[in-house]
Amino acid sequence: MPSPIAPEEDLSSYTSIFNPETLTRKGLCPVTKIRHQDSLQSHSLYFEQHGNGPEKILFIMGTGGMAEDAIVLLDYLGWKGDREVHVVGVSLGGMIAQELATRIPERIASLTLTVTTAGGSSFNNLPPWKGFSSLARLMVVTEPHAKMAIIYDMMYPSSWLAEKALNDPEGRTNAELLKEDYLRRFELTPPQTLGGAVSQMAAGLTHSVSKARLVRIASTIPKVLIVTGDVDHLVAPTNSKYLSQCMPQAEYVIFENTGHGLCIQRKERYNALLEKVFAEGREKSTANSS
Repeated sequence: MPSPIAPEEDLSSYTSIFNPETLTRKGLCPVTKIRHQDSLQSHSLYFEQHGNGPEKILFIMGTGGMAEDAIVLLDYLGWKGDREVHVVGVSLGGMIAQELATRIPERIASLTLTVTTAGGSSFNNLPPWKGFSSLARLMVVTEPHAKMAIIYDMMYPSSWLAEKALNDPEGRTNAELLKEDYLRRFELTPPQTLGGAVSQMAAGLTHSVSKARLVRIASTIPKVLIVTGDVDHLVAPTNSKYLSQCMPQAEYVIFENTGHGLCIQRKERYNALLEKVFAEGREKSTANSS
């Protein structure tokens, strides 16, 4: 398929959360450094999810529509082979990942569902009160330090925030390190629009994957991991427990004293877990095809 953008075209003219020179997020999130990546064996794909950037939202798209977006992109890249893709979905991304796994299970070698839910009715999809009230405040608060305080309280256990950060030569707390990172992101990343935030919230509230679909996902994908923290104010840990009950073949991991920001709070352990899952997915895919 021909590229819709000419090679000589100035990509900076496109409004995006990505830096056109580095093709990584302007907020410099951890995806800018990927360990142990062999150019001949693996490639990573990051794209701007509907409602995430500063673009104007013209319509509300559910998690199924977002999954269709991802499939269009995978097709464009030619990633159509059997068991070629490792899918990692976090929170709303985990909801989209379930829809993706329903549609193209044959392409997926491993599926990781992190701090997410199968959904159901809109009422059941509401986050716990602390998360709900925090999200409502974030939609109207614009001052960076005020936003940080809300995000900290929503995403991480207070006891962990007060702890000394591991391997920090200056002896700073986790909260102090996060503050430095978040302020840098606020400075470099264009803010999400109100319409974008509402669009993504609507997608989460209307998300629903039945038990029958979950059973089918678990039976058709070689390796499935379900992982959650035990102090999650946005997606209650009981949702991950339900996923594991519907998919007993899946590996189920609970991180103690860990919030919704699991990927940042426990990044070393989480990354090691992903590498293990990718390897197991490849091994099982090879065994099943032989």
